[in-house]
Amino acid sequence: MTGPFWLSRRAVVTSAFLAAAASATTVFAQAAPKVRFATSEGNFVVEVYPGIAPKTVANFLQYVKDKHYDGLIFHRVISNFMVQGGGFDASYAQKPTRPPVVHEGQEALSKGGPRNVEGTLAMARTNDPNSASSQFFINVKDNASLDPTVIPPGDPVPRFEYGGRVYENTPRAQLLGASQLFGYTVFGKVTSGMDVVNKIKATPTGAGGPFPTDVPKTPVVIKSATLLN
Repeated sequence: MTGPFWLSRRAVVTSAFLAAAASATTVFAQAAPKVRFATSEGNFVVEVYPGIAPKTVANFLQYVKDKHYDGLIFHRVISNFMVQGGGFDASYAQKPTRPPVVHEGQEALSKGGPRNVEGTLAMARTNDPNSASSQFFINVKDNASLDPTVIPPGDPVPRFEYGGRVYENTPRAQLLGASQLFGYTVFGKVTSGMDVVNKIKATPTGAGGPFPTDVPKTPVVIKSATLLN
């Protein structure tokens, strides 16, 4: 993930840039709901962005309000990647969920939403882009490979870059149906307690329940998830 966007004194700020900046400011200016996770390793707080991923945020907050996350664990912890939870209890029983939420990753990114950088909150899913339900993960490093790819306008799309290659005059339907372009929807970030997340990522892991690897040997339990505002 790139750092802050810097303009030299000689740079010409175009009206297009100003419009994009204004749009990004608008979506982040909306009141960002905050959720406190109390875990067996300590507490952390996340904020979520309904202005960039409204369906994803509504889905997540409904699980919080329903107390779905209380008593569940972080069942997948990879110290140089991410920590994932929200699906299984300490006995590795999977908790029932509502129907999955539509994927909003490309839409969120096109609105100026964050990428999969350290400290951001994203939805976990299967190979089906529209399969996310309750499970989420927190990036513990910058994971550009998880970022959605925004498809440029046009049909066919006159020029499109992906994976270091350039594609020209590609039918739009072909790109819209390409699952590798969806990435993972980022809808929030950790605002306090990142030290606790880093403590979770450092926990020793191994096999557990149905999982052959990456399961904390001592369960990291979500005691409660509470909406703060």
